[in-house]
Order: sequence, then structure tokens, then C-alpha cells
Amino acid sequence: MQLKKAIAALCLGIASAFAHADIYGYIDANGTGHFSTEKIDERYRLFLRGSASFDSSQLAPSAVPSQQTPLFGYLSRHPNLQKYETLLNAAAQEFEIDPALLKAVMAAESGFDTHAVSAKGAVGLMQILPATAERYGLQGDKKKTLEQKLTDPKTNIRLGARYLRDLHKLFPSRPELVIASYNAGEGAVQKYNNAIPPYPETRSYVQIVKQFYQLYRPAAQALAIAALTDNATTTRRIHMTIPGRRNMPAPTLE
Repeated sequence: MQLKKAIAALCLGIASAFAHADIYGYIDANGTGHFSTEKIDERYRLFLRGSASFDSSQLAPSAVPSQQTPLFGYLSRHPNLQKYETLLNAAAQEFEIDPALLKAVMAAESGFDTHAVSAKGAVGLMQILPATAERYGLQGDKKKTLEQKLTDPKTNIRLGARYLRDLHKLFPSRPELVIASYNAGEGAVQKYNNAIPPYPETRSYVQIVKQFYQLYRPAAQALAIAALTDNATTTRRIHMTIPGRRNMPAPTLE
């Protein structure tokens, strides 16, 4: 019962804290999905439309993407998402994190690529930095390096869920800071007086994870809490392509 209450509270916080931004995207010739909070070029098509008000009586096609679109299929029926569903649910239960949030972060971080490596060295499905893994006791050995261990889906997903849980404890009732910290590091959020850092990628990242979270929530749950979503000031829309991270200041940890 306590687990359900904790997850429900996090769901409500995420739904009410984030502004709604339009999401554009396309799938390239290699089958990789690219998403952005603005139409970068003619390849990008409107995928998810943000709305000033979002309630259960207005859950219309403009707010929910058609299930027939390739982009919806990429996000909702990606083979790796289905493959690791059991691991996602287990980690979500263990660390009291909403599974929909884990899926949203995974989609934004790696595009479901177990071998994704960012320019800053973040590894795997949840894009875990080696320094973050070391904080949680993961170390390399003679058989495998730390980076190799991070490509293991179970290890990677559990670390991502644990990190999100700890960020939630650090910033209670501030889900937008939890998501911003996952992208930029909690030290960066604290540096800017517990606010989303003014990094274009991080501001876009918060918006995209929020919209993906809406997509991954069960429909019944979405209907139940959508009316509680607050209006918020929309940040300036900027370019972000997924998977992979853009160059930004290295995350600082405290």
C-alpha cells in the first residue's frame, strides 16, 4: 500500500509540475528515432502537441498521438522496451519509482540502445555515468571493466531507478528538478539555487521526458490525473535529438 501511495504521489507531481511543449520527431534510415521540442528541419513532424490546458474531457487526438504513426510505434512497441519490461517493472517496484517514468527516461536517454555511449561517457539504456555507478558501489574487475558492466540491462536499469529514487529524496515534491538532475547532475541544479539549470539541453530534456511520461502512463491513470495538471510557463523550445546527448557542461556532483 505504501508503495502504491508513493508512486501515485510521484505521478501527480510529475503531471502537475511540467509545462506542455510540442514534440517533433522522425525516424531515420537506420531506424533511429529523433525527437525535439521544435521543428528543426523538414524531416521533423509534429508528434505530440502540448496544450495550455489538459484535462480528461479534452483528451483528444491533438493531445494523444495516433497509434498508427511510426513514431508512436517506435516509442511504445520498440523491441528493447518490450524485452526489458520485466526488468523495468522489477526496478520500479524495488525503488518505488513509477515504471512510466523509467520508460520515459530510457527513451530520452538512449532510445532503448543497450550499447549507447554519450560524448560525456554515459553508458547504456539509462545512460549511467561511470562516476555515478561508482557512487553506488559498482566497480570493474579483471573480467569486465566498469563500462562493460554498465551495458548489462539489469545493472543499468537498477542503477537508473536507484538514482532517480535518491534524486526524488533530494528534491521532494520537485519532480522537474529530479528530471533536470538526471540530465545535468544534482550539483548543477543546486548551483542554480534548486532550479532547472539554464542549459538548453536540460530544459528541452525536462519537457521531452514529461511528454514521454504522459505517453507511457496507463490510459486509465492518465484520465484520472490529467485534470490535475497545472498550467506552467513554457520554456523556450530548443533542439534536442535522441538518442545521445548534446555537448554541455560536465555534471557536477555533491
